[in-house]
Amino acid sequence: MQQIFNYILKNSTKLLFLLLLTISLSLTIQFHSFHRSKIINSANFVTGGVYERINSVNEYLNLKTENEGLANENARLKSLLYNLKDTTKTIDNELLSSFGNYNVIQSKIINNSYNVHENFLTINSGTAKGVKPDMGVVNSKGIIGIVENTSKNYATVISVLHVKSQINAKIKKTNHFGTLTWNGKNTGYVQLIDVPRLASVKKGDTIVTGAQSIIFPENINIGTIHKIYTDNKTNYFTIDVKLFNDMTSLGHVYIIENKDRTEILKLEAQTSDE
Repeated sequence: MQQIFNYILKNSTKLLFLLLLTISLSLTIQFHSFHRSKIINSANFVTGGVYERINSVNEYLNLKTENEGLANENARLKSLLYNLKDTTKTIDNELLSSFGNYNVIQSKIINNSYNVHENFLTINSGTAKGVKPDMGVVNSKGIIGIVENTSKNYATVISVLHVKSQINAKIKKTNHFGTLTWNGKNTGYVQLIDVPRLASVKKGDTIVTGAQSIIFPENINIGTIHKIYTDNKTNYFTIDVKLFNDMTSLGHVYIIENKDRTEILKLEAQTSDE
């Protein structure tokens, strides 16, 4: 213990300098958005490289599961192809990556948290591939989350298992809308809130993305109704939704860009200012 005190006294000037430097950098990052964004992007670059190497090992160990998922996805795409009027026509990559109002970018999850209240994922695609904040992330089973921060080659994604996540969703059968949230309790279930009590709902009904979303296309799968709660003080249901995705085991994903999003937001901003 005496040696520790002696070391501190001997190097007190250097230690004080490092402390003040740390405090000044923290204040600069906290109160200046430019510096904060640069730090976040740099952190994404460093941690992204580490996560990708770890993920390469995990991916090798889970090849069987991953191959089964890809086989199922191929079967679904072949089903769509075989239902075309002319099955001799092939769909080129440009059409697959840019269809209608949405651009689609293929990517892969290299890090995934699911055991805290504010969960994030890291994907190995960034600005170099056209990834931007507020793009939707999905896979063959349903929605995953929304892009938050990007660097050149990586991006972080707010998971649907995030207590501050809010996504427009609806009951597929009736088209009644609500807000998809997470109560932070179970990784297999999210909650659909603000559903009108006049809506006809029952266990097993499918929940999908709603038309009011400007991030996700309408009718992307989310899950099925598990439990329905009635709030006697309001006119709304709260619904437990069992996710189609196992959020603890994710691999390849698709990043979705709504090409009309900027135009819609600009128009809505002009309308609200009038």
